[in-house]
Amino acid sequence: MRILVVEDEEKVASFIRKGLVEERYAVDVAHDGQEGVELAALNPYDLVVLDLMLPKLDGFRVIQRLREDAVDTPILVLTAKDSVGDKVRGLDLGADDYLTKPFAFEELLARIRALLRRGGGNAAPVFQVADLVLDPAARTVTRGGDKIELTAKEFALLEYLMRHAGRVLTRTMILEHVWDQSFDSYTNVIDVYVNYLRKKVDQGREPRLIHTVRGVGYVLREES
Repeated sequence: MRILVVEDEEKVASFIRKGLVEERYAVDVAHDGQEGVELAALNPYDLVVLDLMLPKLDGFRVIQRLREDAVDTPILVLTAKDSVGDKVRGLDLGADDYLTKPFAFEELLARIRALLRRGGGNAAPVFQVADLVLDPAARTVTRGGDKIELTAKEFALLEYLMRHAGRVLTRTMILEHVWDQSFDSYTNVIDVYVNYLRKKVDQGREPRLIHTVRGVGYVLREES
């Protein structure tokens, strides 16, 4: 899942990004409101974490601009502005949740998970294809009941493939969701990580689930 953090304080932004990356999210950071609007309009984010006190465009204007432009990505406001009036204004403009600073990172993670579940229309998402089961909340993967240990990036890639099981995903789509915007798109790292997954998920097992669509990308599906 790919998250945009819009936060002008570099230390705070770095802290949030580091924590989210450790939780297997792909994270981009914008340091002002205008950059936040531009990135959120261009990229398929699953969630925006938004400060309100931002240069160029404040967070209220960011929310308003995104909703006016029909960007329906869930927005979690994370700010030191803690008055009831600010909370009401943010939510009325189109924010989905509001958390005040200082905050506990565990609470931030819980709110993010809740918004992502809501966005997916599933209160407790567990993904299964054949005997392969992935539980995003528990961060576990099993096949035929055997636990599979994955790195953070392998897990993120498999989750994206399983969320879109049966759909061919291009390398560009995978890059946009699993790696952040600073990633060098000219390397073959996606193919390398797909091979890592195949060794852990498919090798020695039937049916094989991860398939290459030559010249396009990859698909996870159970073929007859």
